[in-house]
Amino acid sequence: MNLPDADWPQPAAALTCTLAPARSAACSAAGDRPGTGRSAPASAPASTQARTPARRPRAACHLPTWCAALLLAACASRAPQPAPGPAQPPAPAPAASAAAPAEPASAAAVQVRPITARAAELAAQTLPPIEVALTPPAQPGSVPYDQRADVQAWADAVAARTGLPIEWLRAALSEARYTPGAAKAILPAPAGTPKNWAAYRARFIEPRRIRSGLAFWQANEAALQRAEQQYGVPAEIIVGIIGVETLYGEHTGRFRLVDALTTLAFDYPREAPRDRSAFFRAELEQFFLLVRDIHANPVEIQGSYAGALGLPQFMPSSWRRHAVDFDADGRVDLFTNAADAIGSVAHYLAEYGWQRGLPVRHAVRGIDASPAELTRLLGPDIVPSFTVQELQRSGVALDAQAASASGLLALVKLENGTGAPSYVAGTDNFFVLTRYNQSAMYALAVTELGEEVARQRNVN
Repeated sequence: MNLPDADWPQPAAALTCTLAPARSAACSAAGDRPGTGRSAPASAPASTQARTPARRPRAACHLPTWCAALLLAACASRAPQPAPGPAQPPAPAPAASAAAPAEPASAAAVQVRPITARAAELAAQTLPPIEVALTPPAQPGSVPYDQRADVQAWADAVAARTGLPIEWLRAALSEARYTPGAAKAILPAPAGTPKNWAAYRARFIEPRRIRSGLAFWQANEAALQRAEQQYGVPAEIIVGIIGVETLYGEHTGRFRLVDALTTLAFDYPREAPRDRSAFFRAELEQFFLLVRDIHANPVEIQGSYAGALGLPQFMPSSWRRHAVDFDADGRVDLFTNAADAIGSVAHYLAEYGWQRGLPVRHAVRGIDASPAELTRLLGPDIVPSFTVQELQRSGVALDAQAASASGLLALVKLENGTGAPSYVAGTDNFFVLTRYNQSAMYALAVTELGEEVARQRNVN
């Protein structure tokens, strides 16, 4: 796709730049800084947060990439000048629940790469601004991402496929830093670690989250009602999802997405049980397209270690495919606009087959089945595969509401550590919730949080 010039934010007429940390020159030109788009506030439940790797004080440059490239080339040719003063460090991020990864021990000298003829041509065009941080890679001795052959080949393919300017892609990738916290967080729990539904549930169905859910529902009642009418998704399900994902916007993530997604796309941990780097390369491509769509600075957007964004924690591809402008203000904002988040969650579930009026699950009162029969019933996992009559004939006692159910059900087992497991009979809507997060415990936590908020809302 060839992007018209009018679709890109306008560049600054002038700029100010100071090289650091190994300052060899300082050049400046006065002027106003253009708007650089919206940064995400914060992401993911507190248990999965980590802070973006700390950075040493550095030059703060907010300028379009090609203006920066031209200026740096000019600065490199001048005699060294004393720096006008210490560069201001970035504003401190709000506290996160996990410790920040360690900073590299030393800073490498800045190397100014030559400007190609194409880059000079693009300097006059309108391009999304990129903050030139001039910081070294987080991996000591590593090759910067934009200089790696595999990353360059990927960027060339993306540029050819999407019409994004190759120089802009490489400039954004030059800012990406390997992030050990993202690589570590993406790994599953060690083999043999017992799952515990009771402990997982207690993290989400707890007083603070319920109080915040009540306030969120009260503040957004009209949007929740409209979403239910339009998409058939009950308000308590939407409230449950946003509450589990981000505590209603309080925890939306502190990882720079360009760092997290590039790390997982090109340095996915080798010790992982399976390689998901292809998935994250696709999401990185979608992230750059999303940046274009919302006119944002790619190095300022923050989200989860896995690349999820905003109140509902959509991956970039989900944002581009399922997000909606639910308040009709002319733009989609999942970072701060609760109405857009509510409508987008409902639209997402509807697109994956949510059925209006269908319960999420039925209670299992008891199981009297042989080990072999139980193994057979648990085989399909979360995929609805059995009628009510089949489950009952196999010794599964269901609640009274299930007697009138006409669809298929899944017998879902929830481990409780060393205690006895719990079971529920999941409907097609239970399965739809696992399309948001492929976990039976997640689907049940979302459901029960929303139900508890609704119960207390009715009581009060």
